[in-house]
Amino acid sequence: MTTRVGFVHTAPALTPVFEDLLAEYSGEVGAEALHVADAWLLRTAMATGVNPGVHARVRAHVEHLAALGADAVLITCSSIGETIDSAAAHVSVPVLRVDAAMAQQARALAAGGTHHRIAALATFESTLGPTRRLLEAAAGPGVEVTAEVVAGAADAKAAGDIAGHDSAIRAAARRLAAAADVIVVAQASMASAVADADLPVPVLTSPRTGVEAVLAAAR
Repeated sequence: MTTRVGFVHTAPALTPVFEDLLAEYSGEVGAEALHVADAWLLRTAMATGVNPGVHARVRAHVEHLAALGADAVLITCSSIGETIDSAAAHVSVPVLRVDAAMAQQARALAAGGTHHRIAALATFESTLGPTRRLLEAAAGPGVEVTAEVVAGAADAKAAGDIAGHDSAIRAAARRLAAAADVIVVAQASMASAVADADLPVPVLTSPRTGVEAVLAAAR
């Protein structure tokens, strides 16, 4: 029986990214990806926060994916990650947020005793609160979590300047590496910017670990 994994995106451009990762991690047996892309969710979260309307719309998408046969669902946008509880309450399949496994990686590093300063980077203000709360809850007491927006990165991407977007993220990561023990790249859309970055501290991203986690939950 085919394993089906549902994805709720707020950036349609992420659909092939997660499609490819699922194919890579599901191996020879394979898994089927079911996608919903709804840019309204992120626009609303950025304008007014994750309000009841956002919760309701995510819930509807998750219910739709479950009805299509998804064995588990991954919310791929960090800004709306905190909708998983309300969505999961209405379906019988696991619902995960893309950055949860990444937060557990940060926790494991902090538990090792040498990575107590975690710095998170985002390109949207709406991502900072959810990401910071997730990291603080995962890491526990004694761990310092800071979070900041990469200046100019979102504007560069909106203008089609992907190189400028990526360069701004790498520059911010290099700057923070001087004072942080771990750098967390909050948004899935930022992961490629630091894929080849040569930094003196661990840099954690969410797409791969998120796919691994949701595939394990689906199976």
